[in-house]
Formats: sequence, C-alpha cells, structure tokens
Amino acid sequence: MKKALAIDVGGTKIYSAIINEKGEIVSEIKKNHTPKTFEEIRELFKTIINEHEDDVDVIAFSTCGAVKNDNSGILGSTGNIAKEYPSMDFKSLSNKPVFVENDANAAAWAEYIIGASQGMPYSVMVTLGTGVGGGIISGGKLYKGKSGAAGEMHFKMRTDKHRKCTCGSWDCFEAYASGTGLKLTAQEMTGNPDITTYDVIAGKQNGCEHMTEIFNKWQNDILEGIIGLANLFDPDVIVLSGSMADFVDIEYLEKEANSQIVTQPFKVVKASAGNYSGMIGAALLALGAE
Repeated sequence: MKKALAIDVGGTKIYSAIINEKGEIVSEIKKNHTPKTFEEIRELFKTIINEHEDDVDVIAFSTCGAVKNDNSGILGSTGNIAKEYPSMDFKSLSNKPVFVENDANAAAWAEYIIGASQGMPYSVMVTLGTGVGGGIISGGKLYKGKSGAAGEMHFKMRTDKHRKCTCGSWDCFEAYASGTGLKLTAQEMTGNPDITTYDVIAGKQNGCEHMTEIFNKWQNDILEGIIGLANLFDPDVIVLSGSMADFVDIEYLEKEANSQIVTQPFKVVKASAGNYSGMIGAALLALGAE
C-alpha cells in the first residue's frame, strides 16, 4: 500500500506523520514549534523528510496560505509565519515527488473521502478557529479557481470599514466569524478591552444573559456567511470544523439557513475526520485517492 509523509504547516506548530492511501495514520505523529525564520523552517522540513523519505512514496504538505493550482508552492501571504515562506522551493526538499495543498482545502478533501461529507459531491467546509478557512468540493473534485486561491473566506459582511481584517482589508467574514471575531464583538458590546473569547463562552455556559447575547450576535454572523455560501454553491452540506465549531448550535444554523436560502435545502454538520484532517487530506490528494 502506498504511503505519504504528510507535513502540516501552521503559524505556531508543524505536525508530521506517515499516512497510507486509506487515510490511516501509520506512524507516530510528531510535533514541532514553527521556527521564526525562513531558513530554520526549511531546515526543519529537510530534517523531517530525511528521517522518513525512504519509507514513503510521496511528500505531502498541508500548509497555511493559498497554493498554486499545480500544487508546487504558495501563491502569497501566509499570515503569522516567516514572510519569505511563500518563496519556499518545496520540490527541492526531496528526491521523492512533493505535493503541496492549502490546509483548509486538504481538510475539506479528507472530510469528503473519509469524513462528514463522504458520498456528498457538493460541499463547503468552513474552518472556525483563530481565523476562518474554507474549502470547496464541486462534483466530487476540489474546486480551486483559476489561480488556486478559491475558498478564502474574505467576502464582505459590511461596507462601512467597521472592523479591520488580518488580510489588510475591512469587514471580511473572517473578521466576524472567527474566534478573534467573537472577542472583538464582545469588546464592542461590553466596552471592555480585556474581555476574551473564552470569557464569552464561559459566561454563556453559566447562563449569563449578556454573554449569551454577545454569543448569539457572533453565531448569527456565522449564519449570514453560511446563507451566502449556500446560495453561491448550492451544496449538499456545509461542514464546520475548527476549535470554535465546538460551541455553535448546528441544528439552529441548519434550520435558520434553510429558511432563508433560494437554493435547495442542505445539511450543516460538524467535521468528523479528526484534528489531523489537513495532513490526511494532503496525503490522500498526493496519493490520488478518490
């Protein structure tokens, strides 16, 4: 059975493991802190690859940032990682084939092959964490757009330049639907600059009316985005993943969204491929799993 060395690259941590063509993790999962400099990141990649290169058929990267359609490298900015990182020559890291995919796209593929959207060829995945990511499956294929950047969740929620987004623009979906977005909404609604995302979550869980009001405002911002995505893509299902997806009311989002769309009814579900779905999806794509 063919195997891939999968490497998941995030702003703070880099995970790696060997994964087979069934999406099964067949080695220890190793974790490293993401180095601060470009050269240190490259050296860490080489160390990981050199250790496992002879045991696998392909090297599969799941990475932050939009990825080129030929899966050779990164298109542009990747947020909280060394600014030179998009210039990484991934192909030069190994004598084996090297495959690169955006982490949210890879996770969407894992959900389609082995997870919550299995058997549903039209799906949108929304990753709710510190930021917001997305991946689109259309007709059983990963939809990436003309350049590879499709699925970036930076469509506008407002037009009055109310809230700055990490991308440099204003009022993107990410700026409202993310964990950071919940914190900013709480700060605006309480006037307290020190309130945190988890202050709101804990307050809601303890029955605080004001924290529940703030949480509901945030959840309805997510709902607005889901309605827009459903109308645009007419999916079988929208899959929610990430740390903040654990707190939303899936049944509420599905019921309310379906009452406000012009397309056909769809499901809203939580992701089920696990915490390492980015690595798994990248490996499955690199190994040609369909």
